[in-house]
Amino acid sequence: MSVYTDQQLTAKIAELEEKLQRFEDIEQIKQLKARYFRFVDEKKWTEFGELFTEDVKIFAQGQDFSAGGGKAYGKMIGDLVGKAPTVHHGHMPEIEMIDKDNAKAIWSMEDLLTFPDGKDAYPGHNGYGQYRETYRRVDGVWKISSTELTRFRMDPLKNWDPSTDPVTGK
Repeated sequence: MSVYTDQQLTAKIAELEEKLQRFEDIEQIKQLKARYFRFVDEKKWTEFGELFTEDVKIFAQGQDFSAGGGKAYGKMIGDLVGKAPTVHHGHMPEIEMIDKDNAKAIWSMEDLLTFPDGKDAYPGHNGYGQYRETYRRVDGVWKISSTELTRFRMDPLKNWDPSTDPVTGK
């Protein structure tokens, strides 16, 4: 059995507190990304826009969507998708703490999007790829400070007929 001096015990407690904080931060970042996917699928665009820092950098498939920040990005995605059903999943995060208020991660992802069918509609797809992101704690809350989505594969899907129910198709 080890016997610690008061100084060693204090140092050990500080080390354990730091590790615990790192685990809590990583869990909060996982929950942040879970909300990202859920808000898109539930069409909660205001809440979605609040997940980002004010100076967020947003890139998807090589395009820069940073202008206007997260709120503008949420509105743009909402206008594009409308009520069409979507499914978004994030998997196997590799989260690394940079310091106490900054982190970065790589997430495997899959998305299924069917846009409202119409003239010049984007084609629906089942996509596979990854997000590379950075996070910053702002006023005690973790937010996405940069995100870059790259899809490695996109399988085409038939778009949704807006005159039908998006879930039942009737």
